[in-house]
Amino acid sequence: MRITNDLKFYTGSREEHLPYRDTDFPYLSSRARLDDYSGKMVPWHWHKAVELFYMESGEIRYETPEGIRDFPEGSGGMVNSNVLHMTTPQSRSRKNTQLLHLFDPGLIGGTGDRIGQKYVQPIVTALRPEILVFSPEHPDHRELLRMIRQAFKLQEKERGYEIKIRNVLSEIWLRIWEIFRPEFAMEGGAAGENTDQVKEMMIYIQEHYAEKISVAELAQAAWMSERECYRAFRTCLHMTPAEYMRNYRLQMACRLLAEGVQPVTEIGYACGLGSASHFGKLFRDYAGCTPLAYRKKCDRSMKNEEIL
Repeated sequence: MRITNDLKFYTGSREEHLPYRDTDFPYLSSRARLDDYSGKMVPWHWHKAVELFYMESGEIRYETPEGIRDFPEGSGGMVNSNVLHMTTPQSRSRKNTQLLHLFDPGLIGGTGDRIGQKYVQPIVTALRPEILVFSPEHPDHRELLRMIRQAFKLQEKERGYEIKIRNVLSEIWLRIWEIFRPEFAMEGGAAGENTDQVKEMMIYIQEHYAEKISVAELAQAAWMSERECYRAFRTCLHMTPAEYMRNYRLQMACRLLAEGVQPVTEIGYACGLGSASHFGKLFRDYAGCTPLAYRKKCDRSMKNEEIL
C-alpha cells in the first residue's frame, strides 16, 4: 500500500497523475495522511479513476460541484470517474487517515463488452450522484464497508493478486449498482453543465499562475462571458475565480517551499503573489505560519521520514 501526502498532476491539467505500478493494470491502493498535505487540504482535482475509500481515523469533508459531504471514522464512499473534488480534514483530536482504492473503471468492464455496457458505463457516465456515502449504520452499506476494508489485506506479492483484487472490486461494484442504481438514473444538475468549462479554466490557471490573470482572460479560455465565468466557479467550486487563483498560487508556493531550492524571498513573485511582505501575509492566513517556518517544518518531516 502506498503512503500519500501530496498530489501530482498531468502537465497542463488538473487531472491527478496516479502512479500505477503497472500501466496494464490501472489499480492503486493508498493510505492518505491528510494532515500532512500542503495547506492541510487536498486541492480541487479530478481523475478518470473511480475512488473507493474508507475512513480509518478522524473525519474528512469532501466538496464537489454537487455539494458538501462529511465522512467520520468508520464511514466510506465512492467518488465517480472525472468528478471535480477537494477534501479537507476535520478532526483535530485524531489523525485524519483515509484508505483508498483507485482504479480505472475499464478494469472491471470495457466500453465494448456486455459488462461495461450494462454495469459500468451507466454509472461512470452519470452526472449524478458525484459522490456516494456509505454509512456503517445502514445494513447494506456495512457490508460494502467490510468488503472495501478486506480488500486492503490482499498482498501484491501473493499468487493471483491481480485476479483477486479485480474480483473483489467487481463484487463491490455490483453491490453499488444494486443499491444506488435509481440514484444514477437521475438527471444532472446545473453544476454538471459547467464542469468541463471550469476544468478548462483550471488548466489555464495552472499554465499561467505566475502571471497576472484577468477574469476576462480566464473566461476567454473556456469560450464564455465573464458573468458566466463567475457563475460557473460559484456553482462548481463554491468560490470566486480570484479565490481559486489565490489558493492555487499558495498551493504552488507550499510545493516550492517544501522543495527547499528557491529562496523564500523569490517564491512570492514566482507564484504570482507579489512582494515578500504581501506573500508573507497571504501565506500566514493560508497555512497558519510564515513561509520560512513552513520550510523548516517540511525539512524536519523529510528528515524524520529518512530516519524511519
